Amino acid sequence: MGTLDRWCEKSARQLARRTSRRSLLASLSRMLTGAALLPLLPIDRSFGAEPAAADAHAAVTDDQQNCAYWKYCAIDGFLCSCCGGSSHSCPPGTTPSPITWVGTCRNPGDGKDYLVSYNDCCGKASCGNCQCVRNEREKPMYRMARNNDLNWCMANADSNYHCSVSVMLGPVEK
Repeated sequence: MGTLDRWCEKSARQLARRTSRRSLLASLSRMLTGAALLPLLPIDRSFGAEPAAADAHAAVTDDQQNCAYWKYCAIDGFLCSCCGGSSHSCPPGTTPSPITWVGTCRNPGDGKDYLVSYNDCCGKASCGNCQCVRNEREKPMYRMARNNDLNWCMANADSNYHCSVSVMLGPVEK
C-alpha cells in the first residue's frame, strides 16, 4: 500500500469518527445550494464601462427618427416618430401603456442628465420601422422598472405592441 493510499484511508477514517452521515450530507447540500445561488447575487456591471458609448451617439442629436437621438439612450423597440407619432406621443389608434421603464440620458447640447420615461404604444400590430436597441445603463431583470426587454403593453386591454416613445420627466438633481 502506497503512502497516498495510507494517508487517504487515515483521513477518511478520522472524518468518519468526527462526523455523522447526516451532518456530512447537510454540509454538502448547503455548499451545493450556495453555489447554485451565487449567480443570483447582484453585480455592478458598470465597473470599467466606457463613457465613450454616449459620445458615440452624440453626432446626431436633433433627428428624432434616428436611434442616435439623445433621448433614446435606453429605448428598445420601434420608434413612434417613424410610425406616425412623435418621439413623445403615440400614433393615432394606439394608446400608451400605463407602466413604463426609465433611463437617464445625457443631453450633449447642455451636458446635463435627464430622466426619461419610455412608454410602449399599444393597440396595433408592430410598426416595423426604425428599430432601436440601446441598452445604456440598463439594469438586470430584477430591477424591472429599469429593464426594456419586456412587453409593457401587458397592462392594456389590447396588448399588441406597436412602437415606443420617450417622455422627458426632467433633469436629474445631483
